[in-house]
Amino acid sequence: MPSGDQLGLSAQESSRHEPFRPGIVPAGAPDPQRCASVTDPYEPPEPAGGPARCLTVLTTTDDEAKAQELARGAIAARVAACAQVSAPVTSVYRWAGAVETSREVQVLFKTTEARYDALEAHIRAAHDYDTPEIIATPVVCGSADYLDWIAKETR
Repeated sequence: MPSGDQLGLSAQESSRHEPFRPGIVPAGAPDPQRCASVTDPYEPPEPAGGPARCLTVLTTTDDEAKAQELARGAIAARVAACAQVSAPVTSVYRWAGAVETSREVQVLFKTTEARYDALEAHIRAAHDYDTPEIIATPVVCGSADYLDWIAKETR
């Protein structure tokens, strides 16, 4: 393997880049005890009684009042533990054969894999878009206390 000098790196830069060694956790890496197992997100869920798998679920709508309604409804129904309504974003997309640009408000929900179907049903029922954006992303690492809180609030 070439040295830092051979790659044109300063001594300081070279010391920050350590080669990968299986079983060795590099300095500055997240504590493995705080992270969910980083495995295939499509593998079957843990058996009953195992840790809940948490998700973030993103949707957008065209105004803040609708976003607040989606968020509050999901929390009231316990299909999400938390929902964050963002500042407006600009979305560029193709719709009905034309490139469109619109102002949208994002809502990011925190839920569990077990409650995803109910959250998706809530979003679809309350949403006024023909095809709402509903994208779920597995949480692979996070504060154990926070992830436990998500699980408790969505039971």
